[in-house]
This record gives sequence, structure tokens and C-alpha cells, in this order.
Amino acid sequence: MPRRTRSSTFFTVLLAFTANLLVAIAKTVAAVLTGSASLVAEAAHSWADAGNEIFLIQAERAAAKPRDDVHPGGYGRDAYLWSLFAAVGLFTAGAVVSIMNGVCSLGSRTEDTEYFVAYLVLAVAFVFEGISFIQSYRQAHAKAVSRGANTFAHVLSTSNPTLRAVFAEDAAALIGLVIAFFGVLLHELTGNPFWDALGSILVGVLLAVVAVVLIQRNRRFLLGEPGSDEAWQAALSALLGLPDVEKVTYLHLEYIGPERFYLVAAVDLVGDERESDVAADLQAIERELEDSEWVTEAVITLSRPGAEALRPADLG
Repeated sequence: MPRRTRSSTFFTVLLAFTANLLVAIAKTVAAVLTGSASLVAEAAHSWADAGNEIFLIQAERAAAKPRDDVHPGGYGRDAYLWSLFAAVGLFTAGAVVSIMNGVCSLGSRTEDTEYFVAYLVLAVAFVFEGISFIQSYRQAHAKAVSRGANTFAHVLSTSNPTLRAVFAEDAAALIGLVIAFFGVLLHELTGNPFWDALGSILVGVLLAVVAVVLIQRNRRFLLGEPGSDEAWQAALSALLGLPDVEKVTYLHLEYIGPERFYLVAAVDLVGDERESDVAADLQAIERELEDSEWVTEAVITLSRPGAEALRPADLG
């Protein structure tokens, strides 16, 4: 199976890392100058995101490795493992820190004075995070359109964990900035730091929800997620399109990496050949399927006598 070229997701992750690093530095400086609990939460959020992008970059690199004798199924599931680390990092370094900071600041009566600095940094951060989100949205939208799916539904169900993570983190970053803005604004208008502390807590809750969703999705793919109906139909059509295949009676697809499958099928071959010839034909079908960039490993066996043929409209 040929090695994949570096995907567009890699550059999306790299852009997100650069944006988060710059924004994290700016938010940290602003948090020190203002003492704003919301800005402290946002700084923790951005540092967590920047650190997570390193995990996601590693996820992209690991998943691109071709299969070998040690890992005949390839290294695709490595992407889910590194993405799981990133999601746990978002929960611990982002959500927990933000909530604890907000709770500790609830009883504070410190008067913040550098509101202009807070607003300026939040505005600049919104621009950088917006650029990163637009890039991840464009990539997700293009993939969704090619599959005839809704963009947000595609992000939730996609087998590409880095795309899902970057999209979710960028979206959470923009929402978090809005929450932080209102926390600082209400603090300024009322003179009560409660609103700023509440903003920090709400940012933490937002990050916790996003992290739990990402953890659950990666867990499902690590355990073995069956291929989508669209992928199953495409695989069945591809099998039926092979000249040696008369009918398919069993087909199973399982994700073993971003847009990569383990395929098991039972087929009835054209003609009535000797056992040795049949074995060679089955191996030839397997090799032809594995030449596709989507199928990492294929296992083809003969159908049992009298088995009903699958049709393209059937569900896998």
C-alpha cells in the first residue's frame, strides 16, 4: 500500500498551533496586567490548545506511516490514540484549570482597571482564532459536500480525529472569547468581579463538554467503528465491479485509521475453477482492493452455498 502524502489536515493543525501559541502569549500578558479571571481561563484554554496541537501533529504523522510486518493493519489507529491524549489534555489543562480559577475568584473583591487591554487582546485573539476556524471549517465543509452531508454532522462522525479536534477546539475558542468578553464587560459595568469569575467557570464548562465529546469519539474508533453506510455501499460497488466477482454475500468494513478500512468479504467467483485457481483469484482481488488508499487490509473468502447476494441498496 503506498504511503500517503502529507494531508491538508496537517497544515490546518499547523496553522491552529501557530495561532494558539501567539494568542496564548497575548492572553497571558493581558491576564497578568488585568487580573481578569476570564482572561486567566482563556490563557489556560489557549495554552492547552497549543499543547494539544502538538499531539495532533503527531497523530497526523503516525497515521501516515505505511503498514509493515510488525503492524500489518497499519498505524492508522495511532491517530485516535494521540487525539485522545489531546482531548484529555484539553480537559485537564483547559477545563479543570478554568473552573478552579473561576471558583477561587468568586469571593475576590479585586478591582480590575486595565479593561482596554483586556478588550484589545480579546479582539486580536478573535481575529487569529477566526482565521484558524475558517480554515478548519473550509476543509470540513469541502469533505461534507463531497459526501452530501451536513458540515457539523460530518465533523462529529468523520473518521479523521485531527480534523474533528481542530474544528471543535477552534469553535470552542471563539465561543470562549465571547464568554470572556461579557464576563469582563459585566465586571466593568457593575464593578462586581463575580461576573468575571463566572466567565472563567463557563469557559471551563464549555471546554469540559468539548473534551468529553472528543474523548468519547476517539474511544469508539479505538474500539472499532464500523464503516459508514456510504463507505459500505462504495465498497460493495467496487467488489461487484471486479470482473472475477459474480456476487457478494458478506461484507464488513471497520475503520482502522482516518478514512482507512479493514475489509472482510465473502464472494462467489465467476465460473467453476479448481481450488488452486480460486485461491489465486481471491488473493488477486485482495491485492486489487489494497491498491486503493482507503483499504489497508482486505480478507476475501468464498461464499457458502446458497448464500443470498448483497445488493448495493442493502445495509452493511
